[in-house]
Amino acid sequence: MQQEDFITIEKKDGVATIWLDLKGEKMNVVSPDLIGLFDGMMDALESDPEVLAAVIISRKKDFIAGADIKSFKIEKVGDFQPITKKGHDILDRLENSKKPVVAAIHGTCYGLGTELSLACAARIASNDRSTKLALPEVKLGLLPGGGGTQRLPRLVGIQKALDMMLTGKNIFARKALKMGLVDELVHKSALHRSACELALSLVKKPLKRKDKRNFQEKVLESNPFTRKIIFDQARKMVQGMTKGNYPAPFEIINCVQIGYEKGRNVGFAEEIVRFEKLMLSPESEQLRNIFFAMTAKKKNPLQDKVREVDTLAMLGAGFMGAGIAEVSVTKGIDILLKDIKNETLASAKQTIWKNFKRKIKRKALTKVEAESYINSITGQLDYDNFDKADIVVEAVFEDLGLKQRILAETEAVTRPDCIFASNTSALPISAIAEKAERPELVIGMHYFSPVPKMPLLEIVKTEQTADWVIATCLDIGIKQGKTCIVVKDGPGFYTTRILAPMMNEALLMLEEGGDMLQIDKEMKIFGFPVGPVTLMDEVGIDVGAHIMSGDLMKHYVSQRAGAKVSTTLIELFKAGYSGRKNKKGFYLYDEKTGKKVKGKVNEKIYDFFGGKERLQLPSEEVQHRAGFAMVNEAALCLQEGIIDNPLDGDVGAIFGLGFPPFKGGPFRYMDSIGADKAVEILEKLAAKHGIRFKPADIIVEYAKEGKKFYD
Repeated sequence: MQQEDFITIEKKDGVATIWLDLKGEKMNVVSPDLIGLFDGMMDALESDPEVLAAVIISRKKDFIAGADIKSFKIEKVGDFQPITKKGHDILDRLENSKKPVVAAIHGTCYGLGTELSLACAARIASNDRSTKLALPEVKLGLLPGGGGTQRLPRLVGIQKALDMMLTGKNIFARKALKMGLVDELVHKSALHRSACELALSLVKKPLKRKDKRNFQEKVLESNPFTRKIIFDQARKMVQGMTKGNYPAPFEIINCVQIGYEKGRNVGFAEEIVRFEKLMLSPESEQLRNIFFAMTAKKKNPLQDKVREVDTLAMLGAGFMGAGIAEVSVTKGIDILLKDIKNETLASAKQTIWKNFKRKIKRKALTKVEAESYINSITGQLDYDNFDKADIVVEAVFEDLGLKQRILAETEAVTRPDCIFASNTSALPISAIAEKAERPELVIGMHYFSPVPKMPLLEIVKTEQTADWVIATCLDIGIKQGKTCIVVKDGPGFYTTRILAPMMNEALLMLEEGGDMLQIDKEMKIFGFPVGPVTLMDEVGIDVGAHIMSGDLMKHYVSQRAGAKVSTTLIELFKAGYSGRKNKKGFYLYDEKTGKKVKGKVNEKIYDFFGGKERLQLPSEEVQHRAGFAMVNEAALCLQEGIIDNPLDGDVGAIFGLGFPPFKGGPFRYMDSIGADKAVEILEKLAAKHGIRFKPADIIVEYAKEGKKFYD
């Protein structure tokens, strides 16, 4: 690639403006091929007597989105270290240039973009809400490989730097200024001019930065003894959160600590070695696969069939309905929010406004925009104006008869081309559409709670659903910022279907004398963010009881003669247990705050499971019973055509159910251990616990043929 394919240089009044604009790409990303271009750029600047200073700025709407991870090819130790070293050398050259270089940042500035800016003499950013800086490498199982572990702590302080690198969080413009990550904020229209002025001022006088750390941070970071406490506490926190399943956060802490104990140069050298080590780790490989899957899912394969949606009618203004309304109205869709109670409508609008206020506070939304959005939500008790709706989404109680009645009522008041989408989590869409006049317009849009935060949308098609309906619902989901999968209709679809066996297994273990805390702990060690017992409380024992007594579990039993299904959840619901929502569940909850009392189980609940005497089950057995109940069911879903491919199965399990990301999803997990090993584990479980663990035929077939789910 030639320099002009990425970099153009304009000179005026002693300042060279380095415009970044990668040809053929929506965003500027840096690949190994592009790294060398910066050397030529620096040669030109340093040898030109007319140039006194420089500004690096983007012609695109974003600064730099980071490194092009797909282009990083590595097979063994030593493959990538020379590339990282070359990048370090260029950034060192930028940092030590006699001609000051200013980074002018607007829009996204991630990863290597942030690290490049850290090597500049100063950073100026637009005060636009789209401007955000981050070092998100940890989300890919990596560490900042462009000097970030050394430069960032020395700029903003150790604690703020660790927080930024260990979470990968976005730092928006005003916070970046407050913490010292950038030196100035200006309106985006003045960014280039102000950056040039700042660059020229640095020729005369270097920038003197004020230390923006608070008193406590300065004290703790001032000497080796208290710095060690910071690093030790950071490791303790990471261990508690990750159970040691993710190596990257520990390596980030190691690099920062080494840099402070042995000097920056040693820290840089360690960063190079440890970055490559993480690139070769199975955890990073799986996390990168997930990232690529998310990127692929942002494209709609049926884009040419999409129809425009201006108005969405929402049936049910409860927690789910309010969430769906919120993520839709911010994308320019007008909302008709219908419920049977004025109180519920008022509560929904209050909830949405509360969330908007948080965004206003973070400068992610202006008050004018928030007011415009809230005014685009029309609360109502009737079907008035439903003839204007392009799509109706229902989120009413999980009752088939009710949903069929709602569908009939909406068909009577909507246009003949209005889509009807159900947010059911388990009821078959074909059953809901059984009496529909226009079954080709009926589809499932299964959102996850809380809707504004949960990334997955499971779109459920029937044999009759029209392609344009699927395409349009995909388009809506992608615009809402969701990662979407399209699955075939059936009891529980995909996500609920594979979750149910895992929950059932947790209940059976409790019936056998298992301990709630141990089961949750073991599954967190396996890699789930929360254990299955906690999840039952969070989702709701009432919801779980409905699923366990419905068609899904009947289907589960019918597919496995002699399979064992727990009915205890149904008994708990009948006894008044609903989980966190009524502060009566498996765990104890604070009466005032409603929060779970850490480590405190509801001992009374053990009466439903044979008494309070509990035993400790073997760790591996707990993990395998619950984990492989889900993995095996996922394979059956692929075998039966519920999902079209392993990728959708992995995306659905990770983003909808919290399957351990570092394992890559059920199918990549089986690929990593081998189908033969999966069969061995399942057959061992079947021999001890029954036919429900009989391995899916597709796993047995792949084991015999030595095949993988991914090529």
